[in-house]
Amino acid sequence: MPKNSKVVKRELDDEVIESVKDLLSNEDSSDDAFKKSELMVDDQEEKDVDVEEGSDVEDERPAWNSKLQYILAQVGFSVGLGNVWRFPYLCQKNGGGAYLVPYLILLLIIGIPLFFLELAVGQRIRRGSIGVWNYISPKLGGIGFASCVVCFFVALYYNVIIGWSLFYFSQSFQHPLPWDQCPLVKNTSHTFVEPECEKSSATTYYWYREALNISSSLSERGGLNWKMTICLLAAWVMVCLAMIKGIQSSGKIMYFSSLFPYVVLLCFLIRGLLLSGSVDGIRHMFTPKLEIMLEPKVWREAATQVFFALGLGFGGVIAFSSYNKRDNNCHFDAVLVSFINFFTSVLATLVVFAVLGFKANIINEKCVIQNSEKILKLLKIGNLSQDMIPHHINFSSITAEDYNLVYDIIQKVKEEEFDSLGLKSCQIEDELNKAVQGTGLAFIAFTEAMTHFPASPFWSVMFFLMLVNLGLGSMFGTIEGIITPIVDTFKVRKEILTVICCLVAFFIGLIFVQRSGNYFVTMFDDYSATLPLLIVVILENIAVTRIYGIDKFMEDLKDMLGFSPSQYYYYMWKYVSPLVLLCLLVASIVQMGLSPPGYNAWIEDTATEEFHSYPTWGMIVCISLMVLAILPVPIVFMVRRCNLIDDSSGSLASVSYKRGRIIKEPVNLEGDNTSLIHGKSPSELPSPNFGKNIYRKQTGSPTLDTAPNGRYGIGYLMADMPDMPESDL
Repeated sequence: MPKNSKVVKRELDDEVIESVKDLLSNEDSSDDAFKKSELMVDDQEEKDVDVEEGSDVEDERPAWNSKLQYILAQVGFSVGLGNVWRFPYLCQKNGGGAYLVPYLILLLIIGIPLFFLELAVGQRIRRGSIGVWNYISPKLGGIGFASCVVCFFVALYYNVIIGWSLFYFSQSFQHPLPWDQCPLVKNTSHTFVEPECEKSSATTYYWYREALNISSSLSERGGLNWKMTICLLAAWVMVCLAMIKGIQSSGKIMYFSSLFPYVVLLCFLIRGLLLSGSVDGIRHMFTPKLEIMLEPKVWREAATQVFFALGLGFGGVIAFSSYNKRDNNCHFDAVLVSFINFFTSVLATLVVFAVLGFKANIINEKCVIQNSEKILKLLKIGNLSQDMIPHHINFSSITAEDYNLVYDIIQKVKEEEFDSLGLKSCQIEDELNKAVQGTGLAFIAFTEAMTHFPASPFWSVMFFLMLVNLGLGSMFGTIEGIITPIVDTFKVRKEILTVICCLVAFFIGLIFVQRSGNYFVTMFDDYSATLPLLIVVILENIAVTRIYGIDKFMEDLKDMLGFSPSQYYYYMWKYVSPLVLLCLLVASIVQMGLSPPGYNAWIEDTATEEFHSYPTWGMIVCISLMVLAILPVPIVFMVRRCNLIDDSSGSLASVSYKRGRIIKEPVNLEGDNTSLIHGKSPSELPSPNFGKNIYRKQTGSPTLDTAPNGRYGIGYLMADMPDMPESDL
């Protein structure tokens, strides 16, 4: 036997071993198809490589430089803006500390199991979302395309939010901050405060008028906002440069973009705890309201938050894990990243309510001073008697407790005419109960709080730089969820595809930087992702548990991890998670049906938000977003069902990496029962005409019904044959 050949072991005889060169020389010379197949010999190799148990022969797919880099990438993708401006709002709205109970339960039921599932299939099959689901069943290949479409829709408006953060970041290098006070308007006779700002607040005015220059309705386009257009361009340039080399470039940036937000959050928490009123905010946050926890709406919103917090269904999780080694412990990764995500949300909640508690304390102090002056005026004109006021009360330095005491006395004595006095209660809880989320929290409430910080420009720079990094971490995973599947499937150069994708997204994204752009962001956020992603993840679960087979998948995990995963995952994947996801899908559809489709428009004359229903064309756009996102699933199913694409002609299911280049793979071997996954009998499959059967039974190994796993047979040497699940090779 030649010394430097690669040996293929297949079942022929216990004492017969032939080299790959011998096999190729013995086959029929007219069988060109087989000669061009994946069974290849690398003559340049100088070392003996036996494909046996423990062999580490793998394709040269790009790989992470370290485990830390990979974990930071997954954390950066899952921990995003929602952890900072969505989770605290839901926690406050749905029972305070009691909300953490349903959140944790649902994290264990659907979060970790489904996150583990996506990590496992990506790592096992080592392709993006399109290749993974084509591999399992070509009829369900549309799942991967649907994920790509949703990723593209989300990337369009998500990068706009990064653009907004860049704008505020650029405006933070001045003292005082530009949103600290209302601007003054001068005319020929006198100077006065801008009416729109006076009716609202300085930060609200700056957001709607200076930053967005927002129109009064969706139909009133108003042209491009050039400041936001430049910021959007800068955001896409940053994403393009970071992603142009794939994980080789974005992976290095992860060290900063994933870790920096934690530094900022810890700094804000320490600084916030030193401010007056911060403890009141945290106490209000975590005071459990157990009666609210039993409401179905709380569980629905907790399940939705768990689902989106981990980035399920986007394809980014699968794309990142596809660059791992096959023996990586993805179960540990799933649990670690899930709990890092949860504790990040709790940390962000502490920070947000420490700062909002400080803000509420300042507003409450102003309220006490203003209403104390009203009481003094009422005492002077005789509407109130001095005998009502306790002797120890000093209105020149009155505290909130003393004011509330006086307020309660006046309310009891002047019960009938109390409303006409115009006094306010000035309770700090009332201010904290004003729940805000999203842009209202980041660009209005939080910015207002930071204007009262000592060295406010520094904290503003840190905060918006943190938002930029949180957004970029999520964008990297979202773009990877588009780029990796397309590169794996259509054999295009990653650099060219990345540039084209970013350019197209920028030009489409110009609709979000019109004066009415904020309303389009709301539309895309409400309709482009929620229902399509739920359907995608339900189909992913069905594809693995029902079509591929849950028992076979558990065996794959045992082979890959080196130990058998807990049976807990078996029952979660097979029964509990699909049921919970279906309930969540139905609840989301019902909620969408009960909520009138519309948006909150900013009315300049009244300086208030007003709910507007979408016009007819707006409803068409909303419906189109949902339909376009899920349309690839039935299209690919029908194409495969009607055999409009030949699986043996270089179709989507037959593309793979091999030693740094992309190759086409052979069709199934004759008689391989794994072809039943694709709904074909062995006799229907074209197969090369082997002169001999090249399988060889392992000496001393138990008899197998099918060829051994790739670790024992030719799985690694032949790359990954998409038409044959790895456990059956």
